[in-house]
Order: sequence, then C-alpha cells, then structure tokens
Amino acid sequence: MSSPTALVQKLWNYCNILRDDGLSYGDYVEQLTFLLFLKMADEQSRPPFNKTSLIPKSKGWPALLAREGDELEVHYRHTLEELGKKPGMLGVIFRKAQNKIQDPAKLRRLIVDLIDKEQWSALSADVKGDAYEGLLQKNAEDVRGGAGQYFTPRALIAAIVDAIAPQPGQTICDPACGTGGFLLAAHDYLAKQPGLDKSQKKRLKSGTFFGIELVDSVTRLCAMNLLLHGIGGESEEDLPVVTKDALAGKHGEYDVVLANPPFGKKSSVTFVTDVGETKKDSLTVSRDDFWASTSNKQLNFLQHIFTILKQHGRAAVVLPDNVLFEGGAGETIRRELLKQADVHTLLRLPTGIFYAQGVKANVLFFDRKPAQQKPWTQKLWIYDLRTNLHFTLKENTLKRGDLDDFVGCYFGGKASKAGTAAARHQRKESERFKAFTYEELIKRDKVNLDIFWLKDEALEESANLPAPEIIAAEIAADLEAALEQFNTIAEDLK
Repeated sequence: MSSPTALVQKLWNYCNILRDDGLSYGDYVEQLTFLLFLKMADEQSRPPFNKTSLIPKSKGWPALLAREGDELEVHYRHTLEELGKKPGMLGVIFRKAQNKIQDPAKLRRLIVDLIDKEQWSALSADVKGDAYEGLLQKNAEDVRGGAGQYFTPRALIAAIVDAIAPQPGQTICDPACGTGGFLLAAHDYLAKQPGLDKSQKKRLKSGTFFGIELVDSVTRLCAMNLLLHGIGGESEEDLPVVTKDALAGKHGEYDVVLANPPFGKKSSVTFVTDVGETKKDSLTVSRDDFWASTSNKQLNFLQHIFTILKQHGRAAVVLPDNVLFEGGAGETIRRELLKQADVHTLLRLPTGIFYAQGVKANVLFFDRKPAQQKPWTQKLWIYDLRTNLHFTLKENTLKRGDLDDFVGCYFGGKASKAGTAAARHQRKESERFKAFTYEELIKRDKVNLDIFWLKDEALEESANLPAPEIIAAEIAADLEAALEQFNTIAEDLK
C-alpha cells in the first residue's frame, strides 16, 4: 500500500476504535508518533541502511513486538519515560511522553497489525510525509481538541512560499512553527528547483530550516512531520525544531522568516492571590531591540520577526486585523516598520479559512533594510481577497488556485519568479490590487493600514446576498471576535 490517502484512512479507522476508550484525536496522533519513530529507527538499523540506532536495544521495536498483555503496557510506559530523558532528537520526540492507550490488547493491535505491517522507511518521503500531514489535518478538524490553532491552511502557505520564492542556500525560520507547515512548504519549493547540486540537496536536510515552538507536544508533532519528509535527524544534534519561548530573545538571524503567530490577543499569566482569588496578569514583553513594550502577542511577534531577519532578509507574517489599526504601541510599531523595512505587500485574507473561529487576518510581506534617514517603504500594495469572497472549512474551502491572481499580481503579472524585487517594480493596479504611497499611509489616523476600497455587494443589493449559512457563519465570526476583545478589556480592568 503506497497511497497517502489509503494510509491515512487505515490509521484513522483504528483511531475510531480507540475513541471508545476516551482517547482524543490528538492523543492518538501522539501515540502513533512514538510508535512510528521506534519502528523507523529499527528499520534504519537494518540492511540496506545499516545505521547505528539511537535507541537502546532493550527499548527498541523488537522488544515491544515480543511482549503482550500487561507486560507490554508496562514496558511501553518505561520505554517512553527513558527515551524522554535522552538529549537531541530523541528528547524532542519523547519529552514528557505518556502512554494514553490503557487497553494492552488495543496497544498490541496498533503495534502488530498497523505499524509493523508497513515498511515505513521504504515508502517515499512524499507518501509517508503526506500521510502524517493528513493525520495532522484531521486532528486540526477536530474542533473540540483545539489543534486547529496550530494549523494554517495549506493552500495559503503554498501561495505565500511561491510569493517569497526562497533560494537554495538561504536559511528559513518559523518562530511559531506549529506542526511545521511553512517549513515543509519551503522545503517542497526548494526541492523542486532544477539543477540542485549534491551539497545543496544535503543542506535541505540540515542547516536550512529552523522552527521554534512553545508547546512540547506540538514540537513533537512538528519534529516527526519534518523527519518523515526527510528534514533533520541526520545526527543526534541535528534539531530542526526546538521548544522555547521565541519572544524571550533573539535566537539567530535568517534570510527568510515565514510565520503565523498564535491568535489570541494578550499574553498573560494566571495566578492565585493570598485570599484565593484567581487573577490574570498581562505579560508585557520588554526588549531593548523592540520599538514598543506591549502585551499584544501579535505585535510582539511582528517586532521579533524584524529583529531575527538578516539585512535584506524577507518576511511573510499572518496577522489579525487589530495589528493594522490598534493605537498606542501598535501605531509606534507600524511607523517604525514602514521606516526601517520595505513593507511592500499586504494580502487581506477572506474569513472562514481558519479553524479558529472569528479570525479576520492578513499576510504582511516586508524586507529588512540597513539604517538610513529616508523611510524604506515607498509603496504598500494591498490585495483584497476578502470583499465579496466567501469561503468555509468544508463546502467551499480555500484552494491554491484561488490565490493565483494574487501571486500573479505580486510578481507584476510575470509568470517568472526570477528577480522578485525587480518584478515587484512592474506591478500594475487592478480591481483587487491597489498601491498606497508612504505619504498617504503616514497621514492616516494612527497610521491605520486597515484599508478597503471595493464595495461590499451584500450591502448594496439583497439579490447578491451569499447563502444563509455563510451569512450566519460570518455573523458568528464577527460576534466571537468582538467577544474576545470585550473579554480582553474586562481582564485588563480586573
């Protein structure tokens, strides 16, 4: 069996059996990750690979196959505990790992019937990688699990990477990498470039991609996702993704930064007072290399991304609407960014494309530049993919083709992506694509970049109204976004 879809279906069908035991989709994907890693490490230690296994013999795949019943459950638990204490890639995959499959018979069936039957190392990186990516997508669709917040629509990621057009030899970072979508899309883009030499191909495996993730369990999924696609794992120290708070400080400088920082407006910590009351304290990030101190997470990520870009480095960041219009620190940051970077493109995204409800978002493209007196931004080109466009997660999903016009406009209507900066200077305005000069932007109240010009047909004529379920979904999205803002204000006033 070699089709990713068939593989996903096979693995997923078994998940439904385990759901009866109270296992969530996320738990299931995590257990599959542990077992897949053990099985592949065993395969790699045998011919034709003959690699030295990182896993102690007593904790390897054959030791699991040899056991059943309670003995299997106990051995598996001890295996996870021991491997979680190891350094390097083992530590990333198994850190704080726990067995969530309490029924030994079902655990045995998962090991023997599902994982052991497949020669995973013999499958191409595309097949096993796409199968795992398929599982992550299904996990994201499970609304109750909340995993959707780590999942950016793959069609959007592909269009962003096509626009950024990374080049071989450049370093690429995602400081809020989730399950690794941006890094994988950049890898696919580079791997398809014609004429890559041996050393360039080797660099795609190690030394090109760098991910930072705050949550252990998500780092684990990302590391496995990258590993199955052939990134990282070449040596014990070769870690393409690490768990840490990216906002705590600079963690390097990169040629390209691609990111969709977590939604949720404020950074805060919950604590219990002396009298037993639970309170939230806003976490304001103060860094010497930031333009403004704020507890707004997205504004902090925007500043952070500027600091980790090399001179002339390029960034594409998914940001909610509030980053475009919020006053105070928001205004300061927008002014400085327009001055110190070439902020050249803004893509207004449609609603209904993210698993997190009520999200109105954009993609901001900018290049870091050396210090100079004159502002670097000359024109901000805005593409409106939101007005009169309606997408949903199930019936009318966003496809890569829906972004063809944007990518074409980005490159000045040129099919060739050679010399992206040069192509940008030949852009032409269209109904959805308009340019605004630096002078026009700076005159706007609070340097507000929340700009629209198309008429909303739904407001003009009732005959043009979208389907009732789309209207209902958009009203719900607006209400949820408003409610989140009110909750933030209420928390701040406590």
